[in-house]
Amino acid sequence: MANQTTPKTATTEKTSVAIDPTNVRVRPQDSEIGMTSAEIEQSRQEFGDNKLPSTTSRSMWAILRANVFTLFNLIVLACFTLLAVLGRWQDAIFGFSAIANSIIGVWQEYSAKRQLDNLRVLHAPHARALRDGEVVELDREDLVLGDIIQVRSGDQVPADAMVLNASGLQVDESLLTGEEDAVDKHTDLALLSGSIVVAGHGTAVVTGVGAESFAAKLTAEAKRFSLVNSEIRDGLNRVLRLVAWLLAPVMLIVINGQMQAFGGWQHAIDSGKWVDAAVGAVAAAIAMVPLGLLLMTSVAFAAGAVKLGRRKVLVQELHAVEGLARVDMLCFDKTGTLTEGGMAYWGTHEGPAPQPGWEQVLATIGADKNANDSAACLAEQYGADLALPIAREIQFSSQRKWSALVIEDERARGTWQLGAPDIVLSPERDQELLAEVAELSNMGRRVLALCYSPELLTEQQVADEAAPQNCQGVVLVSLRERIRPDAADTVRYFREEGVDLRVISGDDPRTVAAVAREVGLIEPDASGFDARKLPDDIDEMAEVLEQERVFGRVTPTQKRDMVLALRKRGHVVAMTGDGVNDVLALKDADLGIAMGHGSAAARAVSRLTLLNNQFEALPNVVLEGRQAIANVERVSMLYLSKTAYAVMFAVVFGLILWPYPFLPRQLSILDGVTIGWPAFVLALLPNSRRYVSGFFRRALQFALPAGAVVLLGVFAITAVGRFTDASVPQQQTTASLFLAVAGLWILSLVCRPFKPLLAAVFAGCIAAFLLILAIPFGRWFLQLEWPTNELWIALAITCLAAIGLLELHGRWRAGALGAEVEQSLQRIHDRRERLTRLIPGQRQGDEPGQRERRAGKQRRR
Repeated sequence: MANQTTPKTATTEKTSVAIDPTNVRVRPQDSEIGMTSAEIEQSRQEFGDNKLPSTTSRSMWAILRANVFTLFNLIVLACFTLLAVLGRWQDAIFGFSAIANSIIGVWQEYSAKRQLDNLRVLHAPHARALRDGEVVELDREDLVLGDIIQVRSGDQVPADAMVLNASGLQVDESLLTGEEDAVDKHTDLALLSGSIVVAGHGTAVVTGVGAESFAAKLTAEAKRFSLVNSEIRDGLNRVLRLVAWLLAPVMLIVINGQMQAFGGWQHAIDSGKWVDAAVGAVAAAIAMVPLGLLLMTSVAFAAGAVKLGRRKVLVQELHAVEGLARVDMLCFDKTGTLTEGGMAYWGTHEGPAPQPGWEQVLATIGADKNANDSAACLAEQYGADLALPIAREIQFSSQRKWSALVIEDERARGTWQLGAPDIVLSPERDQELLAEVAELSNMGRRVLALCYSPELLTEQQVADEAAPQNCQGVVLVSLRERIRPDAADTVRYFREEGVDLRVISGDDPRTVAAVAREVGLIEPDASGFDARKLPDDIDEMAEVLEQERVFGRVTPTQKRDMVLALRKRGHVVAMTGDGVNDVLALKDADLGIAMGHGSAAARAVSRLTLLNNQFEALPNVVLEGRQAIANVERVSMLYLSKTAYAVMFAVVFGLILWPYPFLPRQLSILDGVTIGWPAFVLALLPNSRRYVSGFFRRALQFALPAGAVVLLGVFAITAVGRFTDASVPQQQTTASLFLAVAGLWILSLVCRPFKPLLAAVFAGCIAAFLLILAIPFGRWFLQLEWPTNELWIALAITCLAAIGLLELHGRWRAGALGAEVEQSLQRIHDRRERLTRLIPGQRQGDEPGQRERRAGKQRRR
């Protein structure tokens, strides 16, 4: 292949095809011969073939490294190994939590990777190409740049191409561009890989293969690995980063303090006391790592995912459960979300020259078993009992855009033609009807025109598909898109919750606006915004997005830019969609939601999939998200309180060179009784509290003072024990009893207001702890010794003081949280009021569309 410098051209005659050298650089080819074997091999060597990339940006090794080979897992493994070597297996039970965390994390990310690896925009396995003068069928991957391919009805375009010859060629690009109607393709127009040929046939030259094709670029972008934006996960990561920074210096303090507490480094090593020092250091290290918090967070979201699954909502990433509860901007496509697909009858508009029998004719057309979707919906208004026998018929064709039937019954004798108004109506005879067509089209309606001719078409004319002569327009039939029955209620729900809505569609803005008006999203006289007029600057685009609510003629790239512009404005954006054209926007939204009937690509990149395609399922997702967030906030208060006092224990006891006040097993059992088991229940309880941002800040504000109270109590007990010459086991026993009381009181603060189930959980924790103390094995396992009288007195005083301080702290935090909730509710109320002013509600008793009919009548007057 010689390099060419000629600009891109293509003709329908037997002539050259020259492509821009920066793109394909194909030598002039004879469109009737195609490429030769030598040219094919040269093109393959220079530009490659049509194989598509098959992997994501996230390898299995990267997933394992992120979830298994972490700093905290290494610390846990080191502590677990040390205790196992020392024979202290009773103190090593903390390892199971780390194993569970790793398994959940790996499985979650592997599932997401598998979904993306299976993502395909191109599904057709074969293609037809003209090579060495013959049409050959070959695998799609074998196509090369410059191949002449043939496409016909039913084919999926296998590679990017440019049309050379076309005969009635129509392509469905709805999954790629959002344009619902089939697009006519003629010479010099581009064919996008992944689009479907719905009519006609043609030949085209391949202009993009492999990774350079439209489908491949879209697929590669969709396969980019990312995790859903999650405030909960971000907060937990901040906790882990903070602990990671503290861990090394604190551990140095703890290790030195423990060795000094047992007589110094040399004495501890010589006497074997270093074993007890090592066990104390392990207890301090493990207590600082909130392993159970990660596990309980996964449990809370997994429970929400299971419940949503019962409602036919597939959760593809656990943290997506919280997403919709935080959303304040919901963007969605019209088709598949507000509409079901297909057309519904809207109204009939008589012309100035009505012809008797037109009702029977419309009934006849609607009752025809071969009627397409637009014609079949006429049966909604004109029943089959009105239908008349058809003498002869010309079936509808998308190429000529009309159908005709001959009726010989005297009630409607003549030839009747139904089709696109611009095709079947005459500018000279039907000016009034054409004006009505323009008005209905501006309202977003699809219009068909019924015309009449007294002349009966002959058999030969029908066979030749000849158009009727001297036809006069009789009536116009207006159709609307079929609205989902749940759409209006769902829109109303989100408006009441203060969530702003945007319709982003590839269809005509007038059509999109008509649907939006019917579901109450915009006011009766509002219109849609043509996205072709959107500015390229993302800040200027954001200004338009703040003002307009309905957008049509939106390209896939624009959808993505619109989502990014809204996010840049500080909005938490959810995006719903069902086509490949929605993939980029779904990928970059805070929460992508796919419809179950949509493309595999849309489902693969989305975080949630509505399996039964019901828009009304989204409020259930909001409720589950609220429950997960509120419950995780409760659980985090428990675990972060433990982390707070664990860090304080390590620093304070390490600096003053006192033995660590607990054994690892004592902390593990106490954690299980006061935190682990109740946290598991708390993570699953119903909780409908509205989302209030700032969960991490509130959790720390609760945990740090609570941890300080626990530290003061344990310090006081240990000090009394040391000054009264109580043994270390006696001090640890008394400290454990105090920690149990303080931990249970912290739990009571988190459980409030007490409901029957929460009260039962709290009582169960108390009973479990008393049972452990009552069983000899429990006392042996925890190495408990009866405290001295002085320690019992210290325990009583510190418990009463801690309960009083924790109670004061809990009441203050409850008041602060109540104030935050009130402020959040007021912001939601203000947004709802603003939306209500912009979008007046429906009148009492209005059916969908009545407001638009009234507005249309007013305009006609």
